[in-house]
Amino acid sequence: MPHLDWIWERQNRVPVLLASSVIVLAIAVVDWWTKPYFSLGFLYLFPIMLAAGLLPRWAIILLGLACALLCERFSNLDPSDANIRLGFEALALCGCGLLTSEVLRNKRLSFEAQERMRVLVETSPAAIVTVDERGFIELANQAANELMVPHDGHLIGQPIAAFLPELHHALRPEEGPQFRTSMQCRGHRGNGESFLAEVWFSSYKEGSTPKLAAIIADVSEEQNAAAGSSFDQKERPSLNTRELDVLRLVVQGLANKEIASRMQISESGVKNTLQQLFGKTEVRTRSQLVRVALERYRDLL
Repeated sequence: MPHLDWIWERQNRVPVLLASSVIVLAIAVVDWWTKPYFSLGFLYLFPIMLAAGLLPRWAIILLGLACALLCERFSNLDPSDANIRLGFEALALCGCGLLTSEVLRNKRLSFEAQERMRVLVETSPAAIVTVDERGFIELANQAANELMVPHDGHLIGQPIAAFLPELHHALRPEEGPQFRTSMQCRGHRGNGESFLAEVWFSSYKEGSTPKLAAIIADVSEEQNAAAGSSFDQKERPSLNTRELDVLRLVVQGLANKEIASRMQISESGVKNTLQQLFGKTEVRTRSQLVRVALERYRDLL
């Protein structure tokens, strides 16, 4: 069935429903023609399953009832038991259609959730990766590729242990509660360099499969300059309400236009606020701003 999912795509709705109607009609005609010999009522399962992925529940029930009536109409069995047979046939056909509908609906929702996760990861200015249950990177954005510098230029499909061994150990395949936490660990780039990584990660499940999502930042420079720097957590520049709101939405990966719409301000107002944030945090790029936000303003976000 996974290879037949294209049949139930939205753009195929009209041809699939027409095909289902033609099949129902063909079964009814053949069933009428072979009535003295044998019944073909069980074949109605196929057009019902075909249409179930594209119909609402009430329409599936009506289709099942109609097919049950056709099945009984051309049956050569004892008429005295017709009502009992009709009830069981309707229950079987409707149940099969509803079950198919729910299976397809759940698969659709799972696919949509995966697609939302992919878009979130790819559009975020922060380095984000997701790791599957075997410890291999499943999704990674451009910022993560720039941070890890993989040999072939692609992180997806690479073992996370090659870049962040401690993160690999955090993946627990056994049954356990989901969690979110952060840690500092030694990271390795594909070109052989090492760096100090700050990792914020959380576990989640896709069905029954455990996975990890992580935001990664290189804090080597901050760690090296910590002793002589006066810009520490206690002395961080204060931000006003608008700056905090914009910073929060930037971390979520929203573009300037989306931030302006969410906050109901002009796009130029968002740009001005970003310039203020760049000045206060002493950064030049959006990704650097996200890193500073996660490192120094995480409690306010």
